[in-house]
Amino acid sequence: MRPQADIIGRAADTAAAPRLRVAITGFGSIGRRVGRHLDDGSPGLRLVAVSARDLDRARERLKGFRTQVSAVPLSGIADDADVVVDCTPPELFGEAVAGARGRTIVTVSASALIEHPDIGERARAAGARVVLVSGSVLGFDAMRAAAVGTIHSVLMTTRKPPLSMLRTPWVAEHGIDVTTIAAPIMIFKGTAREAARAFPDKFNIAAAVALASIGPDRMLSEIWLDPTVERNVHRISVDADSRRFDMEIQNVPNPGHEGTGPLTAYSVVAALKDLTVNLQIGT
Repeated sequence: MRPQADIIGRAADTAAAPRLRVAITGFGSIGRRVGRHLDDGSPGLRLVAVSARDLDRARERLKGFRTQVSAVPLSGIADDADVVVDCTPPELFGEAVAGARGRTIVTVSASALIEHPDIGERARAAGARVVLVSGSVLGFDAMRAAAVGTIHSVLMTTRKPPLSMLRTPWVAEHGIDVTTIAAPIMIFKGTAREAARAFPDKFNIAAAVALASIGPDRMLSEIWLDPTVERNVHRISVDADSRRFDMEIQNVPNPGHEGTGPLTAYSVVAALKDLTVNLQIGT
C-alpha cells in the first residue's frame, strides 16, 4: 500500500492547473539546481528562460538541459514567463523585481526584503506578488503561526567553521584572523537587520527568521566561529505566548558552494509546486 502522503501528492498533481512558465534570475548554485529540477519534469511547471551576469556562460550551462531554454538579459526576464524565481545576489534584487513586472516573484533573498521595506507597495503598484520561500529555515510555519499571537523574543545562534569566513569583508574589516582561531569565539551580536547588513551573502537565514517572526529590529543574532564544527549550525530559540520552542539546523553544503545548502533550492521547487496544485500542505 502506498503511503498516504504519496497518494495526496499524486492527487494534487492530477488536479494541477495549466502549466506555468517559469523564468530564473541568477543562474548560480541555487538557480541551476532549481532549473535542473524543472528540466527533469515537474507537473504544472515549465522552465522557459534564465538570466545571469554572464549570459554566454549561462547558455553553456543550458546545453545539458533536455528542453530549450533561453538566456536573456534581466530586463526581459518576464517577457514570456508567468513566474520569476529570483536567485540574484541581494544587490541586484531591486533590478530583478523591476524586470518581473506583473508576475509572481518567488525569491530566496530575505536580506534584500529587509533592505527594501517598500517592496510590498511596489509589487502592488506593478500588479505583482512576492513570495519569500522558507529556504533552509526550520519551523517557518510554526514561527508564522506564533506571530499571529505574541512573540516575546527570538534568538538565533550561529556557529560556523572559522575558515568558512576567510573571505568575508566584515571579518577582514574587524581584523579577525580566522586562521588562528583554536576555540569557539563570538564575533558578532546584534539585531537580524545588523547581521543581514554585515553579512548579506551569508546570513540570509537570519533575515528570513526575522521576517517570519518578530521583525529584523527585535530578533537577536549571535555569530560564533567554532573550530569544533564542520558545518554551519543555526539554533533558533523562540519564546511566544502560545509556545516556546528551539530548533537546530545543520546545513549540508553543495560541493564547491559550501555557503549554500541544497535545501534552499528544494524549497523554491516546493513553493513553485504550491502555485500549481489545488491542495496545499502547510502555510
